[in-house]
Order: sequence, then structure tokens, then C-alpha cells
Amino acid sequence: MKIYNTLSRKKEEFVPLKEGEVSIYVCGPTVYNFFHIGNARPLVVFDTFRKYMEYRGYKVKYVQNFTDVDDKIINRAKEEKITAPEVSEKYIREYFEDAGALNVRKADVHPKVSEHIAEIISFVQTLIDKGFAYEADGDVYFSTRKFPEYGKLSGQNIDDLESGARIAIGEVKQDPLDFALWKARKEESEIAWESPWGMGRPGWHIECSAMSKKHLGPTIDIHAGGQDLQFPHHENEIAQSECCNGAPFAHYWMHNAYITMDKEKMSKSKGNFFTVRDIRKKYSGEEIRFFLLSGQYRSPIDFSDALMEQSRNSLERMKNCKDNLVYLTKSGSEDDMTATEKAALDGYDKYRQAFIEAMDDDLNTADGISAVFELITAINTAVADGATRKFAQASLETLMEFCNVLGLLQAEAEDDTVDPEIQKLIDERQEARKARNFARADEIRDQLKAQGITLKDTPQGVQIIKE
Repeated sequence: MKIYNTLSRKKEEFVPLKEGEVSIYVCGPTVYNFFHIGNARPLVVFDTFRKYMEYRGYKVKYVQNFTDVDDKIINRAKEEKITAPEVSEKYIREYFEDAGALNVRKADVHPKVSEHIAEIISFVQTLIDKGFAYEADGDVYFSTRKFPEYGKLSGQNIDDLESGARIAIGEVKQDPLDFALWKARKEESEIAWESPWGMGRPGWHIECSAMSKKHLGPTIDIHAGGQDLQFPHHENEIAQSECCNGAPFAHYWMHNAYITMDKEKMSKSKGNFFTVRDIRKKYSGEEIRFFLLSGQYRSPIDFSDALMEQSRNSLERMKNCKDNLVYLTKSGSEDDMTATEKAALDGYDKYRQAFIEAMDDDLNTADGISAVFELITAINTAVADGATRKFAQASLETLMEFCNVLGLLQAEAEDDTVDPEIQKLIDERQEARKARNFARADEIRDQLKAQGITLKDTPQGVQIIKE
């Protein structure tokens, strides 16, 4: 597998630190509001990456944090007249509801800043002891110039950064380029913890370094997140982690591109963003997930109703294939597979190979999805005139092999029991068809359609599709 490594700016063959194992740290949300569609892209992309690495046989440890200590949370607490922890716990619950709808699996560990204060304080103290950080009036800052490789991830030149750097009112840092590791408490109502430098709380960048080290070790395989985190967040993480630990922080850095609206970056400051919760009022979580995977993750994608409708239609085609196969596993012939079916089954290998080649090429989900639709075409052709149950089951397993990696078609099969009154109408329709009373048959079909039940006539009998 090849991964585009932001650090080297090229695709590199993936070689894990430990054979057969992968450690992944993904920057999670700051929990003060519902997350928007732009936030959802890294959640879905790297959840898919995790699933694919497992599909390829790796044992994956996947960590995604929650930033539950932040100025935005403190401000929201004031607005809602509740405590900062109450704000963060509320939106962590909301996060899991929306992420679950997108079929994003929970991480192996979801560390919170508030639960890692001791580790953060120890990390900051080590940086001070090593001469990479200093305390000033209860704040602690990292001495950026003491890390000669600063800028290596984002490609920034430290002299260029200096020309644009400023010291904000109230800051007492020695150099405009230095960044906060620990912030002194400004007012009594502010959430804070005891530290060697007085009451205060962690800066933003330090949290991921400390939590990644605790749960994955000083050096990890992959650190991932949105493109907007490259600088300064991930740049600062590298600087403080490598100075503290004396070792490389992450071997591979993966960053997904922005989601745009009318080709303009989506952001809260511009007001051109939609929360996943709002979008779910019109589209299902799986339709949103399909949209997010429809482009290669390093390419920007433009959010629009037209593209969401395309995603809905594409997903419906996938679902129809699955539903038909599920139906055939129950109603198809109980004979052994025919020679034609065995040949068709062997032919699925080329679609599997195409899927793997696409996903191995820097997680190209767009081409991976194309391979799935080529498989669907082959399946639909093979079962057009019916199928044995064994062939339908084997075809279903192949389809779901790919869809499980993509996190699509994950809904459980619906209960196929039919209300006796409905079954009575279906039987009456069948009798009407036999008697060539097509007017009555069509009348019953339309009556059932109005009740959310579609009848599909197949060689194996009537397939009942509930909306």
C-alpha cells in the first residue's frame, strides 16, 4: 500500500513500525457544538482507512481524541449558563449520535483533555527541564526557534513566519513565534487545574502530543486529520513531541482536503457550512458517507444538493443489488451452483483485485467505489433470470466484503414478515394475474404502493420491498 505522506510530499510505501500492526492517531473535534460536514470528512475517511487496514490483515489501534477544554467551550458554557464539562459532555453525546449515523465506528480509545491533565503537566515540565520551554507569569511557552526543523510538515520557512508573527495583548512570550503549552487562569469562573506554574489549563497543541504518547507511545505509524490542521497544530505537535521524546513523532502524516461550497472553502466564519445533524433531516447518514467517499480524500469536494442526490441514487442501486441477493438466498433454487454460476463467481476476483489496487493507491475510494459498481453490474447480469441460493449467498458475501470496508449498506436486513391482511392482497393479486384480470392486479399493486410496499415479480415469485 502507498500513502501520500504530507511530511515528504510524495507517495510512500507503507511500512509499519511493528510488522502486522498499525498505530493511528486522528485529531477529533472540539466539543462545543454539532459537527459540520467539513468535520465529518476526516471522521469518515480515516474510519474507512482503519477498516481497510484491518481488511488487509493489520491489527489496528485507532485513537481519536475529544478536545473538551477550550476557549470555545468556555464561551458556550457562559452562553448556555452551564459548566464547561456539561457543555463538552453534551456535545460528545451528540457527536456519537451523528457519527453513528455515518457508520463511523468508535475509536479504540477516545481520550479527553480533562482526563489527561497529569500527563500534559509532565510533558510540559519535561520540555522546560530540557530547555525547550519557559514559564512567564503562569503561562508556559514553547521556544520555537530551538527546534531547527520547525516548518518541515507544512513547508513553512521560519523567517517568513517571523515577518507575520505578532504578540497579542496580554501575552508575555519571548518571541512572537513561540506558542502556549499552558495558559494561566484569567478569571475565577474559568475551568482550571493546579500546576507547578499556578492554576491554569493546557494550550491546544499540547493535548494531542501527550495523549498520543500515553496511548500509542512516543513514535506512531500514522497521524491524520484535516488539511487545516497542518499548520500550526500539527507543526507544533511535531516540534514539542520530538523535543520532549527525542524521537520522530509520526512516520506518516495524512491530511484530507477541504469541502467547498461553490468552490469556496466551507467554514463557520463565512457562515457557509451545514451541520451533519441538519443534513440528516434530508439525507441518510449512509448517503452522506457515500458523498464523502465519492472523491479521493486529498481532492476537494464541492457540497451541493445535486451531488447529494447523485449519492442517494448510487446508494439506492447498491441497496437494490443487496436486497435482491438477500431475497434470492431465501427463494432461489436449493440445487448446487451451476457451471455458469461457478464461472461468474470466479470472475468476481478481477473486481476484488481492482478494489484492492484502488484502495492501495493512497486510499482511492472513488476508484474503489467504481470497482464495486462493476461487481454489481456483473451480479445483476448473473442473477437476471434467477439463481441458486448458494450462488446468491456467495455473491452477497462478495458485495458485502467491499461494502463493509467502505462502511456502506450496514443496515440490518428488514424483518421480512408480512402482515396477514397484506399477504391476503398479494395472494389475491397473484390469482388476478393468473386469471388475466390485470386491471384488478394493477389496482392491488397501486393500493400496496400507497402503503409503502412495492411488489417486484421475479422468476422465483413476488419480491416484497418495504419502503
